[in-house]
Amino acid sequence: MNRRKIITLLGGAAAAWPLAARAQQPAMPVIGFLNSASPGPFVRLADAFRQGLREGGYVEGRNVTIEYRWADGQFARLPELATELVHRKVSLIVATGGTVSARAAKEATATIPILFIAGPNPIGDGLVTSINRPGGNATGVALYTSELLPKRLELLGELLPRAVTIALLVNPSDAAYELETKGVEDAMRVTGQQMVLLGASAEGDFEPALVSAVRQRADALLVSANPFFTGQRAQLVALAARLAVPAGYPWREYADAGGLMSYGPSIAGAYHLIGRYAGRILNGERPADLSVQGPTKYELVINLKTAKALGLTVPPTLLARADEVIE
Repeated sequence: MNRRKIITLLGGAAAAWPLAARAQQPAMPVIGFLNSASPGPFVRLADAFRQGLREGGYVEGRNVTIEYRWADGQFARLPELATELVHRKVSLIVATGGTVSARAAKEATATIPILFIAGPNPIGDGLVTSINRPGGNATGVALYTSELLPKRLELLGELLPRAVTIALLVNPSDAAYELETKGVEDAMRVTGQQMVLLGASAEGDFEPALVSAVRQRADALLVSANPFFTGQRAQLVALAARLAVPAGYPWREYADAGGLMSYGPSIAGAYHLIGRYAGRILNGERPADLSVQGPTKYELVINLKTAKALGLTVPPTLLARADEVIE
């Protein structure tokens, strides 16, 4: 073979190398982000997820794509949205906004990895078989907020020692509804207080529910940690202020929005944690080997400005225990 032919052959091969290399490069992974609420109120939490993801080496738009699906509070849409993500052939599904999202994802796929932020009983809810060794295609963070309702009742009692009737706002369509109601009823048997049960599962239910609480002379309001409520927190806080109802909330995001007091785990911390878990799964780890995590931090936040507007004096002992006081 002459020199010219050799050079021609090598040149042709060299020209083909970049194409072959490009063909062998792996496709950018796609994360399906499923949430039961609307995007606006969850901006800070989605940012916390992306921050955790960055710490694992993945940056949206650079080396990972995120497909967002929001149910806008319409829980019945979640199965369809989860199925869309499965058909999109995502690398994993991040199911946020409560147990209802996690269940929809689990029903849609038994093979695609699922990361959830769910309620207090991921085993009972059928999401995992074990906390330490989940054993299937799902793991995540369990937020034991239902168990904290009696604690929030206790804190409200410190702020309002003469409160006798307490309204509890729950979402009857939530899996944790009965557990939350029973927990507060049991606590009130000890304190001697009475409960007014309020239900809301749509945006238009909030005002009638809170007006009903006022008519029944409720001294204070407890709001459950329902993801739909979290998405509508601005409306809830505004209604409580307009009707002059002192209220205790599950997340600091309510107090940031003007709510009187919140006590619960850091929901932003949970989103950050599953962001880090997402990076580990994209790097090859299995959900079955990643234990379900619990809350890493609890926060008591008091909005002193709101307390003053309600004519309340916050006891110094309660202020001293607060992680943050908003003035």
